[in-house]
Amino acid sequence: MIPLRDTIPSARVPVVNYAIIAANVVVFLYEASLGPQVEAFIFTYGLVPRDFTFPSLLTSMFLHGGWLHLLGNMLYLYIFGDNVEDRLGHGRYVIFYLLCGMAAGAVQAAANPDSGVPMVGASGAIAGVSGAYFVFFPTARVVTLVPIFLFLQVVEVPAVFFLLIWFVWQVLSGVATIGARSGGVAFWAHVGGFISGMVFGLIMRGRASTRASATPPRWV
Repeated sequence: MIPLRDTIPSARVPVVNYAIIAANVVVFLYEASLGPQVEAFIFTYGLVPRDFTFPSLLTSMFLHGGWLHLLGNMLYLYIFGDNVEDRLGHGRYVIFYLLCGMAAGAVQAAANPDSGVPMVGASGAIAGVSGAYFVFFPTARVVTLVPIFLFLQVVEVPAVFFLLIWFVWQVLSGVATIGARSGGVAFWAHVGGFISGMVFGLIMRGRASTRASATPPRWV
């Protein structure tokens, strides 16, 4: 299933989400300009579990392994990120996004601590955005491209169903890769990111609601 858009328009321009997308694209273009030196760059700034460093939790989420990797991640961020930013506010959304990405990287490193394969990509942070969307917008629907036999059909899928199926698939795939030392998809980063997104989202939304009850509302 390929998501195309959701059915909930955002109330304000998601400037932070656009900025994050732009940052990922710019960094990837820089990677592409490095030629043969890109491997050393990935090992320096990607998250290598056996050589774990806290700065790599941050830098790794802005690196990607190829155009398809980048475009797939940015599509999900574009669809789900604007609404989550709308709910949290611009400032809280920055903090939320970075926390989710770092939590996702930490979970992946803990799941395979002896791995020397660098982990790169925004998908852990975007999984966090998806987790927040899951709890914030239970009645939303996702316009999705679905293969039915030999044809592609555009259908509206309930967001909770779409994201729940995605999450269960990440868990099952993660279990299947336990003990693997080769590269591939960082499924446990997706699982950790999704769960952290639900938790951080509810905490940060709750704090926003508490402030709103005591003071006049303010755009942030």
